[in-house]
Amino acid sequence: MNEVGTIDGGLVEILRASLGNVAEEMRTTLIRTAFSPVIYEVLDFGISIYDAKYDLIAEAPGLTRFLGANDFAVPTIMRRVGPENVVEGDVIVANYPYWNAAHVSDASLIAPVFAPGRTRPFAWLCVRAHWIDLGAKDPGYVLDSTDMYQEGLVLPGIKLVKAGVPDAELLALIRFNSRMPERLMGDIHAQLAALATGTRRMAALIARYGADTLERGIAALIAYGEAVVDRALADLPEGRWSAEDWLDGDGIDETPIPMKVTVTHADGRMSVDFDGSSPAVRGPVNLPFGSTMATAKVAFKALTSPGEPSNAGHMRALTVKAEPGTLFHAVYPAPTFTQWAGIVALELIFAALAKGMPDRIQASSGGDVPGFMMIGTHPDTGERYALSNNESVGWGATSRHDGRLAGSHLCQSVVRNTPIEVLETRTAMRVDRFELRPDSFGDGRYRGGPGLVRDLCFTAPGEFLTIAKKTGTRPWSIAGGGEPEPTRFTFFPGTPRERRAGTWRAAVAPGDRVRVETAGGAGHGPARRRDSAAMRRDIEDGLRATRKAAP
Repeated sequence: MNEVGTIDGGLVEILRASLGNVAEEMRTTLIRTAFSPVIYEVLDFGISIYDAKYDLIAEAPGLTRFLGANDFAVPTIMRRVGPENVVEGDVIVANYPYWNAAHVSDASLIAPVFAPGRTRPFAWLCVRAHWIDLGAKDPGYVLDSTDMYQEGLVLPGIKLVKAGVPDAELLALIRFNSRMPERLMGDIHAQLAALATGTRRMAALIARYGADTLERGIAALIAYGEAVVDRALADLPEGRWSAEDWLDGDGIDETPIPMKVTVTHADGRMSVDFDGSSPAVRGPVNLPFGSTMATAKVAFKALTSPGEPSNAGHMRALTVKAEPGTLFHAVYPAPTFTQWAGIVALELIFAALAKGMPDRIQASSGGDVPGFMMIGTHPDTGERYALSNNESVGWGATSRHDGRLAGSHLCQSVVRNTPIEVLETRTAMRVDRFELRPDSFGDGRYRGGPGLVRDLCFTAPGEFLTIAKKTGTRPWSIAGGGEPEPTRFTFFPGTPRERRAGTWRAAVAPGDRVRVETAGGAGHGPARRRDSAAMRRDIEDGLRATRKAAP
């Protein structure tokens, strides 16, 4: 029997919207109840809903690569737990990097949804969020770990809640492994609240439409997603394209790390192959394979169905490859804490695609995400804090328009930077300057967008760290466009201690300063073809502080 053909199309659309609303209510619950700004301000989380076969059926906006990581984590973890060992009211917690598809601080909570009369789960809910501290060797971000055990308490997929009753002993274990236990416990309970919301809403959907009708609707949604992508791929050129780049050092030393990807499009399928990249390195830039898969999914979705709510059908035609033991397929006990390899790899995939379809791809958008964090004890409250910010970059130009002025990197979707008001009230940082960075973009027929300049001053002792992995080489352009200025951090500018850095950690004292200068976007097409009126506007707007118009 053709399940897809046995349900009315109008009802399918109602079910699609209803499932999406369940995920959105979970998202709202998490934002409104979380304790940490990284969750409720930055939106560093991913919320997904899966059917009984672990196929994605709905998700809510969050950190883009988290959503794809959930696609890997949920089936991997639950097959190890065993769905037959799960009962109504259970919640599984996991952060084991190689199964959970992220670093240790990104913890997934997974809950089953049961339908009346069925003994196995009808659906699965997943809420992944960044935990602010889990007892790693350093507070905040770990920049130089050499194995997984230095990166925090590891939870391999165990029951945090059993038949509706929280496991007090496990919660105590987690609490005693955190430097900021009250905030962490608040965030965990926010995740549990989001799962409770999702469970109630899914139960209401099952009661209203019936489990059988919902299953037929889900099958139709997935089939439709697959058809959309099939049509999109038929409209794209076939071929095989490779790109190479360099990742800044691994956190132990500054030796550049080679990265390579080959994208193949043939016979209605696309493969993304990272073979040829570096073997796994000593420092924590290695990427779990599930995270590598998530990175490829972001690029594939943007290329084939950017306006569609995601489901498993949108990914049927994608294959991702990476040899175990390499940079893009970390295996136990390789360190994985800094996930920036995946950010640079997203743009690497686009760089390969640009060789075969330059009119459909935008030039590099800053290369990666410039991040920083301060850790310390708040001078007013005496509470310990660790607060981060992922800074904006200039977006790359396309064949039709200039790149966007500084915005969140492509890998982040709706994720936001941390508001200045939060940075200044929750830490000992003061923002003295925050403006566009003139001349940071790549020229072209269409220019890239400019990056940002932010000057920080510290008002109390603490630690300050920065993370960027594309500072030693310039982001790539398309069709003869100009390459932008890369990101750079300057610690203690204008003093004998001045130091330029990409990824670095330093003690800071009152009066110390750091300058953050983020990369611009790359250009598309030769600069000599740029419209003269557009060039004048750039100068009038202050985007070109030193350069003259191209001849």
